[in-house]
Amino acid sequence: MNSQIPTSTTYSRPKTGRPWTGQSLSRSETSYSRPWTAQSRPQTGGRPQTAASTRHEGSYVIALLEGRGVSREVGMAALDKDTGKVMLVQVADCQTYVKTLHQMHLHMPSLVLVPDTFLSAPDAALAPAGKRASSTSMLVEYIKEEFPEVQLEPVRRRYWNDTGGLEFILQLCVEDDERAGTILAVSNKYYALSAACALFKYAETRLNTRFAAMSLRIRYVPVEGTMMIDPDTARNLELVENMAHKKSTHSLYGTLNHTYTAMASRLLRVNILSPITSQSAIDARLDVVEGTIIQLHMSVRSEDRFTDVRDALKTLNKMDFDKLIVSLASSEAHATNSSKPASQRVMQMLNLRNIVKNLPILKKALDGSQSQLLRIICDMLADERLAKIETLVCANLNEDSAPAKGGIGAMNARVYAVKANCNRLLDVARETYKENIGDIFQLNRSLSEAHELPLTLQYQESGFVFMLKKTDLIDELPKGFVNPSVKKGKWVFSSMELKKMNARMKDALDETLLLSDKIIQDLVAEILVDVGALYKASEAVALLDMLWSFAHVSIIRNYVRPEFTGTLAVKSGRHPILEILQAAGTLVPNDVYCDDSSSFQLIHGPNMSGKSTYLRQIGLLTVMAMCGCFVPAEYASFRIHDALLTRLSNDDDMEKSLSTFASEMATSAMILGLASPTSLVLVDELGRGTSPREGVGISHAIAEGLIALKSFVFFATHFSELATTLSRQPTVVNLHLSVQRTRPSASNFGITFQYRITDGAPEDSSHYGLELARLADLPADVLSEGRRVAEQLAALHAKHKEESESSKISIRRKALLRLRTQLTQALEHSALPDQELLAYIGRFQTDIAKTFLGV
Repeated sequence: MNSQIPTSTTYSRPKTGRPWTGQSLSRSETSYSRPWTAQSRPQTGGRPQTAASTRHEGSYVIALLEGRGVSREVGMAALDKDTGKVMLVQVADCQTYVKTLHQMHLHMPSLVLVPDTFLSAPDAALAPAGKRASSTSMLVEYIKEEFPEVQLEPVRRRYWNDTGGLEFILQLCVEDDERAGTILAVSNKYYALSAACALFKYAETRLNTRFAAMSLRIRYVPVEGTMMIDPDTARNLELVENMAHKKSTHSLYGTLNHTYTAMASRLLRVNILSPITSQSAIDARLDVVEGTIIQLHMSVRSEDRFTDVRDALKTLNKMDFDKLIVSLASSEAHATNSSKPASQRVMQMLNLRNIVKNLPILKKALDGSQSQLLRIICDMLADERLAKIETLVCANLNEDSAPAKGGIGAMNARVYAVKANCNRLLDVARETYKENIGDIFQLNRSLSEAHELPLTLQYQESGFVFMLKKTDLIDELPKGFVNPSVKKGKWVFSSMELKKMNARMKDALDETLLLSDKIIQDLVAEILVDVGALYKASEAVALLDMLWSFAHVSIIRNYVRPEFTGTLAVKSGRHPILEILQAAGTLVPNDVYCDDSSSFQLIHGPNMSGKSTYLRQIGLLTVMAMCGCFVPAEYASFRIHDALLTRLSNDDDMEKSLSTFASEMATSAMILGLASPTSLVLVDELGRGTSPREGVGISHAIAEGLIALKSFVFFATHFSELATTLSRQPTVVNLHLSVQRTRPSASNFGITFQYRITDGAPEDSSHYGLELARLADLPADVLSEGRRVAEQLAALHAKHKEESESSKISIRRKALLRLRTQLTQALEHSALPDQELLAYIGRFQTDIAKTFLGV
């Protein structure tokens, strides 16, 4: 890590099919000093890492560049060295950089590159000499707080060049149907291109990795095509990671993940953290789940297809196309002739052979599909280039050289992977290897007979060793055996003769692998011409596997297909994670209804009544539906949301030195800055971190701000005053979690929580406190007087509200808004016959007349 990134940004276009090596590194440019590493934060009191980092370790190298203008334009280039994916993003962010951090959580970083001018002198003390910023960039500060364990490394500002970035993309982007669109999309994205330039130069010079020309899957990510979920929301909703137990599968990701391949698992995680917002794409996914898989009882053919797809996916179990493709397409810039990388490449080619041979099985399972999306997937798997690759691989590799898990079987698979007569020297080397193996087994038989011991051979990385059960050896080992040890109840030892034979066998093995590797490399060069077909097949398998996982969980959990009508309406919805944790039949389902006439919903109820669970359930069901999965409910209808924004935690943020109230206000400012009429906002217990009077005031003000934005808002609160202060807003609806009064005892307050949502504010907001006072053994006359005063005040308030002219106007406004919303829904979504539609609309007229006459 002591070399400098080259200064030149001019590159010659490489010839197609030949590896591009980039610019060589001059000796004079190797003064790059030790990289600066982000300081770890104290663990005590620190908040958990958001959006999954424990089970989803970072694999991306991310380069970030921020514009100095007011718009906070941020460009990001992310390279996954394992899978060959390169994601380019450019976004206009807010002052808390929530959109940038969201994209970083989608592409979990192992290393972050930033210009050295983003770091102040103390932070950049280990960075290369150059101009220092007066203070560290706020973007860097937020990255350090959100990803405290990820290394940040400064790169000189002059290496962030948009022209060089475009040259890299032109040279390395795979030749496929999306290449032209990618180049067109990024051609005017200055910050994304500049980040790409620094990223690829870093990979070439510091990571010591080069890629073959047109071998990387480079894509521009349009931020507007997905629902934005901020990192705190992902953590609090437990989208991909359980908050209490990092290794637990009790998260939305763990609930839905029944995939077979690693590509599908990664795709599922990205979809959960960033659901798509195209209704046609969501409906296409739902069609696959419903039409081809779910309705098994309606068609024998559908059932056959379900099992055929499952069996075909099982043949690809635990395979990772992306990692395999990029391992073939990349190479070390200073690789030496060694048998170890040669052995790995031979095994990679064997795995590729198994993949291309099994893809036709999956394609056959999809033949005749009625779903348009399945037909597209089938066409992607039917690419003629895949058949060409299969022909090339099968023409050079033996059919019976299946890769074993380990031992001599796995090594023999590598040795005999290439067909005979491809190289005479290889045939001779394999014959020598075979004779050496035979000599070793003959030695084992001779020593077994000589010492009358049932010796066995085991192959290890260093060669063969003798093994013998301890029960088969009465006395000590006979003379001539060396290096004895005991492992799992067996003697493991060797002999000088065996060591010599191992050395000869190892020489023949290395020669065999190196000669095989020459043939493999020539074969890889031919395959890389059509590498775009492999990437396309990987995407097809990942999407199919994810949809099969959706179908599987929908069947076993009895989920239903959601609709997208612009109205959020859920009948008997269930929390998808709690449903797994609780015993069958004990989870209380709840209804949800929210439209433009009731877009702001106040949810009241005492502690432990289920307000937080209700809010989280709404968020999780929305994410599931927008991913294209069925949902746990009897009926479900959703709106397409551009963002899911929440304020759900009451914890202090010690890493940012924020109290509970300060953290609430920071999150609320973010929500007010990002929310739009198509956003979904969940707020839980806002204002509890300060005095009650200030809490009510700030909660009311923020609520009015959200009402003005016309987002769908679910606002859980203990402040009963909000039901009064917001009552004149026509879109405000009051709900509460019902409780049942029981006889007080030593173990309860006289309240049984029913966990069921009910219309209206609580009838008696003082019940909870009075029951608590009863448990404190207050005198009966005190309790009686307290109840009398509370009931009289409530009656006076109700009478005043009923007689208030402004209350009457508010009721009329709400009725008119509800009528307009109902007429709009009938116009846009009704499928009723004309007569039934007229009767349906007639009921609106009756309801509005009753409302106005009653007022």
